[in-house]
Amino acid sequence: MRRNVTGNTTTSLRRFGLASFLLACATLSGWAQDVAPLKLEQAVALAQQNYPAIRAARAQMQSAEAGVELARTSFLPRADLLWQENRATRNNVFGLLLPQSTLPSISGPDLGARTLQSAWGSAGGLLVSWEPFDFGLRNAQVDLAKAQRTQAALAETVTRLDVAVAAADAFLTLLAAEQTVRAAQSSVDRAETFVGAVRVLADNQLRPGVDVSRAEAELAGARNQLILAQQTADLARANLADAIGLPGSNVTVEAGPLLQLPPSAPAPAVSLSLHPLALSQVASVDAAKAREKVLARSWFPRFNWQTAVYGRGTGARLDGTFTNGRGFYPDTFNWATGVTISFPVFDFFGVRARRKAETNNIAAEQARYEQVVSTLKTQDKRASILLEAARKIAANNEVQLKAARETLNRAKVRYEYGLTNVVEVADAQRLLAQAEIDDAVARLAVWRALLAGAKLQGDLSPFLELVKK
Repeated sequence: MRRNVTGNTTTSLRRFGLASFLLACATLSGWAQDVAPLKLEQAVALAQQNYPAIRAARAQMQSAEAGVELARTSFLPRADLLWQENRATRNNVFGLLLPQSTLPSISGPDLGARTLQSAWGSAGGLLVSWEPFDFGLRNAQVDLAKAQRTQAALAETVTRLDVAVAAADAFLTLLAAEQTVRAAQSSVDRAETFVGAVRVLADNQLRPGVDVSRAEAELAGARNQLILAQQTADLARANLADAIGLPGSNVTVEAGPLLQLPPSAPAPAVSLSLHPLALSQVASVDAAKAREKVLARSWFPRFNWQTAVYGRGTGARLDGTFTNGRGFYPDTFNWATGVTISFPVFDFFGVRARRKAETNNIAAEQARYEQVVSTLKTQDKRASILLEAARKIAANNEVQLKAARETLNRAKVRYEYGLTNVVEVADAQRLLAQAEIDDAVARLAVWRALLAGAKLQGDLSPFLELVKK
């Protein structure tokens, strides 16, 4: 019987272990899910949909929107309800107490008698208070909340632009890395073919054996370059998966027209003052001005109209006796209405200091705006220079690639006829491999320069439309 129990327990543990292993495998496969081949515009859309920074910026914008609603509630009257039930003595003395929050207050005159007997007491009431006018303070607070909402909305726009550009750049980087892998693989294939040809010539004693060693060394070097290119491509693939908000996924890309040169077109006019970064900085200036306006409206008298309805009950009597049958509920009622005016006179110095600080903050934000516009102008000039240079290099690489192929073909022929050595062929192979890599990457460099120009426009839609076409 013990053997059966032990066997059943062992079987259950094995089944549990197998289920845990399968669950772990399923979890790992979920972490490393395959993603269908993506086009550039699809990668950008996934990034804007999944990337956490966008969700954080959207939540901050919604929080700022709620702040506007909160600021508007200050125009509403305030109503406070109170109910109190207690058991206490009624000993009282004449005299003054400074304002404090520790000692409970006792109403009524000093009866001249002291006792520790207690009675029930109760109180309940409603106080409604409303500020009919405030010299523009509440409107200034609402304007400040609106400025902060605008600032948060523009921050979300900037975040969306940055995320989209980062995803597009990661896409182009992966595409360039894959083209480098293809070129490196072609170099390995040519080196393997050349090693076979040299080995045949050496076996027939038409070439020295050292040529075989040199050719094999070139093949090993080409294979190392291929390994490094594959490593770079894998890292670029991981970066793209992170940029589109799917970290750990196996991402593949579809080149589309990106391996061809884009059509030449005049650069669109860019209004740098309307760039999201510039607008966001303008919003920061407006928010600082709104804070200064709130402070300017702070040092004024505060008027509060107050109306109260309340009642009290107590078991203590004026003759010093106690009635336990009273005090559980209020039985004496009153009402009151009036206006309370308060004016914090000595807050003037603190408000003045805070206004001076906000004035300096406004100047600082305006200086940052000028710096943002200056940086955008520099980036615009840099983007146009990069685009012009990338187009020239891409056009020149066609000549370089053609010459490198012809050089390798002639070097092989010269080597077969004994007119040159293996070193010249090896040099020609490396030259062709580099020319193939440069040719593929040069066209992508043009697209990358166009992406930089689109970022300066503050909108990737024209760039994505160009890619679709």
